[in-house]
Amino acid sequence: MPQLIALLRGINVGRAKRIAMADLRALITGLGYANVRTLLNSGNVIFEGPSSKTGDQALRIQNAIAAKLGVSARVSVVTAADLAAIVRENPLQSIANDPSRFLAAFVSDRAVLTKIKPLIHQSWAPDQLTIGSRAACIWCANGIVESKLLQAFSGQMGEAITTRNWSTVLKLNAAASISSFAQPIQRQTSHHSGAGLLNRGNRIR
Repeated sequence: MPQLIALLRGINVGRAKRIAMADLRALITGLGYANVRTLLNSGNVIFEGPSSKTGDQALRIQNAIAAKLGVSARVSVVTAADLAAIVRENPLQSIANDPSRFLAAFVSDRAVLTKIKPLIHQSWAPDQLTIGSRAACIWCANGIVESKLLQAFSGQMGEAITTRNWSTVLKLNAAASISSFAQPIQRQTSHHSGAGLLNRGNRIR
């Protein structure tokens, strides 16, 4: 089965919307997905699943999180192949020299990216925006807080987007690439969520 990545929006920031990564892995495993792993503590899940529409997969996971964990959080799902293409094709990497100021914005429905196309024709220098078929990328030259481009972008898209900084994007891409060749491991022995580490749940038999 193909590798997929689920990205949760706005969890474990402050005291609101808290989800333990062990609980998230157990939930997604319980939905029938295989070889479930999490990366960091911000709701990044790598797993194996059927090659059906990613939007349908995202909604299924989102509804399960709300029903079983009591947390309302937007979920976007991207295939490992699409994530690799985002990394490979992104034209801003040559100028984006600080991954904390360089964001990728993911959507569960690619069609909504058309909403922000008018922003491309406006001047935001020194910030820059690119819109691909799979995600948008935003370079905030003077920082995320100061970026008028990011403010306009977020205002247009609202909760339809889930952003990750470029450091996280690269870590997810590397983890998904390694997982494509790795053998499934046996039952997890530690229940620690392990922020900053790649954690595996149990593989469905």
